[in-house]
Amino acid sequence: MNYAPLQDLILFLQSSPTPWHAVSQIGLRLAQQDFTPLEEGEKWDLKPGERYFVERGGSLCAFTLPKNTPVRSTILASHTDSPALKLKPHPLFVEEGIPFLRVESYGSPIISTWINRDLAIGGRLLVGTPDGEIEEKLIYLDQTPVLIPTLAIHLDREQNDKPKPVSKQDHLCPLLGIEAKGKDPDSLFHDLLKPAVTDNLLGFDLYLVPCDAPRIIGQNSSLLASYRLDNLVSAHASLLALLATDKIPEETIQMAIFWNHEEIGSQTDEGASSPFFLDVMTRISLSFKLGEENFIRLKRHSQFISIDLAHAYHPLHKKKYDSNNAPRMGKGIVIKHNANQRYATQGLTSAHLVQNCQKENIPYQDFACHSDLPCGSTVGALTATRTGIPTVDIGLAQLSMHAARELIAVEDHHTLCRLLKALLLK
Repeated sequence: MNYAPLQDLILFLQSSPTPWHAVSQIGLRLAQQDFTPLEEGEKWDLKPGERYFVERGGSLCAFTLPKNTPVRSTILASHTDSPALKLKPHPLFVEEGIPFLRVESYGSPIISTWINRDLAIGGRLLVGTPDGEIEEKLIYLDQTPVLIPTLAIHLDREQNDKPKPVSKQDHLCPLLGIEAKGKDPDSLFHDLLKPAVTDNLLGFDLYLVPCDAPRIIGQNSSLLASYRLDNLVSAHASLLALLATDKIPEETIQMAIFWNHEEIGSQTDEGASSPFFLDVMTRISLSFKLGEENFIRLKRHSQFISIDLAHAYHPLHKKKYDSNNAPRMGKGIVIKHNANQRYATQGLTSAHLVQNCQKENIPYQDFACHSDLPCGSTVGALTATRTGIPTVDIGLAQLSMHAARELIAVEDHHTLCRLLKALLLK
C-alpha cells in the first residue's frame, strides 16, 4: 500500500531518534502551520481562534482554541520516548586497553535485539555559553556507530539452547574501538562527541539508537519495520490530525499532547503524572475567564483519547493470548480493555469510540490480556485519574514491541490517521 502519510511517517521516524528530536520535529511542523510557540515561564496572552504549542523537555502540548467560549475539548495523547539503552554520566571505561561504553536500560527493551547491531549515539548535550546560559544541542552520531559484541558460538555452545541472562553491567557494553590511545576515559568520551561540542559540556542525555532505517517490507508492501514505532506512529498520526483541522472550531478546544517518560512510568516533571497538561488547560480556562464551575463542566464534556500500540496476535505463540480478544495487524483500530483499569477504557468511552468508528466506516477490534498474564498500562489511566476527563485507550496492533526493530501493518497507520482527524473534527 502507498499513501501520502506513509512516506511522511518514515521521514518523521528517521528525524526523531530520541524524544528531544521528536519534539523538535513536531514543533518545527507546528510553527510552519502558524502555531505560535509559548514559554511556560512567560505570561500567556491567548486569543480565541488561534493555535499554540508549548514544550516541556521531551514533551509538547499543541492546541487550537475555538472562536467562542469553549464548552468541551478533544485531546489526543501519545508519547515520544521508546525503550532504549542510555549512557551513564561517565560512560567510557577501558578494559585491557580496549574502550567500551557503560549503559543502563531505559524502560524495558528486548535486550537481545540490541546486540550485534550498529548503534548510533543520539540525544541532547547541555553546553555552557560565554554569557552564562545553558544551550541544548541535539546530536545523532550515525557516522561513527558502536556495537555490543557477543562471544562466538565456539566459545559458548549453549547460547542457542539455554540462553543466559545478559549482565547489563558487565556485558551490555558497546565496543568503541580497538585501543584507548593513552587518554583518560572522560577525554576519550569528549573526543567521541566532537564536532558536536568543543568545550564546556555541562551535561547530557544520550542513548544508543539502532542505525537501521525504517523500511516497508512483506508481501504487497504491507508491513513497516522500524525502531520507535512504539509510539511515534501514534504521535505522527496525532500531529497530522491536528494539522489537518484547518477549520477553527466554534466551541471545542482541539489538542494533541506528546508525553515523554511513558516508558519509565511517567512519574517525572514532564511525564503524564506531572501537572503539565492541567497547567495548560488551566491557563486556557483563565484566558476565557471560565471560572471554576465552567472549567469542571468543560472537563466532563471532554474526551481524552490515549493512543499507544497494542500486542498483535502471533499465531506461533497463541498460548500467550486470549483468542477472543487478540487483535490482528491490518484489522484496524484496537480498543484496549482491562478489568483493573490498567487501561482507562470503560463501557461508555468504548461505546463512543465504536460509534465514531462506525460513522466513519473505520475497522476496529478489541484487546484484553490473557487472564494469567499481567497487563501493561499507558498514560490514559493516569490522566483519567488526575483530570476526571472521560478517557479511552486505543492503538494499533504491533509485533516485536520494545525490540530494536518493531513491526506494524501499513494499512493500520492510514486507518489511525483517518480516525484521529474525524475525532478532532467531531
